[in-house]
Amino acid sequence: MSSPTRPAGEVTIVAHDIGSVGGMERVLAELIVGLRAHGHPVTVIARTCELPRGTEVSFHRVPGPARPVLLAYPWFMFVGSLMVWRLRRGIVQATGAIVANRVDVIAVHYCHKVGPVTPSRATLAFRLHAKLAGALMGIAERVCFAANRSAAFVGVSEGVADELREHYPHLRERVQSIHNDRLLAAFVGSEWERKGLEPLIRALATAPAWDLAVAGGGDRARYQALADSLGVGARVHLLGVLSDVQLAYALADAFVLPSSYETFSLVTFEAAASGLPLLASPVSGVRELIRDGENGFLIGREPHDIAARLNQLGADAALRERLGAGARESALAYSWESMVQKHHQLYARLAVDARA
Repeated sequence: MSSPTRPAGEVTIVAHDIGSVGGMERVLAELIVGLRAHGHPVTVIARTCELPRGTEVSFHRVPGPARPVLLAYPWFMFVGSLMVWRLRRGIVQATGAIVANRVDVIAVHYCHKVGPVTPSRATLAFRLHAKLAGALMGIAERVCFAANRSAAFVGVSEGVADELREHYPHLRERVQSIHNDRLLAAFVGSEWERKGLEPLIRALATAPAWDLAVAGGGDRARYQALADSLGVGARVHLLGVLSDVQLAYALADAFVLPSSYETFSLVTFEAAASGLPLLASPVSGVRELIRDGENGFLIGREPHDIAARLNQLGADAALRERLGAGARESALAYSWESMVQKHHQLYARLAVDARA
């Protein structure tokens, strides 16, 4: 006589935002839908929660602002912690160091001890805000992780898991990785026609393992219609202009930019610094950064060329890790400090020449 099926346990998911826009938000939405399909009753404690129609969860909204981060982050931690204390049910999973409670699982999409918070604008105020926000989140991460030594820490890739093991060695035995099943390519920038968004979307039709996250402004209706006509509409995620573009890099498995013209392509260097394998056309700046097979691949603008490289990366996780590590190493040669120092030296030399 067979034993009765054991009922699925309750799960509480704690996150800032859950929905279809944003890689982390989308992963959480898929997780919740999947948990419900397995019979888990799910409680959600979040600022926003957008799920497919018919997904039954117990949603409790954390009231408060989404930005600026220096206000929104500590506010959510305070109010969210109170709500978790009162409303938690079953296994509790927090998305990073966002509440002060003891939890069972901490899903780590971004290690703040490694990755910086990038300012959304180049002004002094935004740079200062990003620096302070990064310091705040770094402190919260250390305190939260130390208080949850018995929790399971789940990195979204083996690379993130390795970062946790390296920078939080006391958690080494508690760290594991659970990959998101689909791979995510990041495209960052506006002027979508020049930067090659159309051939990249066309490439998805023959690169079935990949989704595409597009950060930046452009003709959303036109490009969504193109994606829909190719049968890849659900795999193209137009995120708009992000206040912190680093999130796009943090969630991606590769960076792709088949641009026809660039003068330097700062986003490619940012993606390299974030440890992403690089697929970009041989335009100015990019030619100086990418070394084929070491930190990425130079690509053309033809969809079949882009798809071939995506499929190559998709089939080989070790290759992605190796190229990503190479990209990060390459980016170390470029820094704001180096750029400023070289300008300083130029101005000093010109001043000497002017006095001669």
